[in-house]
Amino acid sequence: MVATNAVKQDLVVTRLIDAPVELVWKAWSEPEHVMRWWGPKDYTSPSCQIDFREGGKYLFCMRAPEYQGGMDYYSGGVYTKIVPMQLLEFTQWLADEKGNRIKPAQVGMPEDFPDEVRTVIVFKTIGNKTEITITEYDWTVGQMAEYSRLGLEQTLDKLVDSLM
Repeated sequence: MVATNAVKQDLVVTRLIDAPVELVWKAWSEPEHVMRWWGPKDYTSPSCQIDFREGGKYLFCMRAPEYQGGMDYYSGGVYTKIVPMQLLEFTQWLADEKGNRIKPAQVGMPEDFPDEVRTVIVFKTIGNKTEITITEYDWTVGQMAEYSRLGLEQTLDKLVDSLM
């Protein structure tokens, strides 16, 4: 059980992508695009379901590389606010293959892994490029938050590569 007085932090990552906002938006909103880049280095995404509307749900699969066991991990959530080409807000939680929410401990995550993460992505056009700022709210300060930041950075590297 995580102490209720645990110190919290928001993870914020900004990336300038050499692609127009329309393409970067598709990378986040269309399953065939998401499957090209979802997950950190050496992970793949064999399936992705998106009901892209406010109140719609998503379910992304992330497959670990063979050297890490080759397991499938699922994350799901609900889109809470969508402003095309500008803002994407959603919740994230760990899920089973049917999209049902599960406790992080069920897949071996430590006790400081949050049950749900509120996430906001701001898309900003800068010439022919797109700046995205991703904020994941209320992570407990500690090792799991740092792993999440590293995973997010690696995932964004893959997103950028998928647009080339």
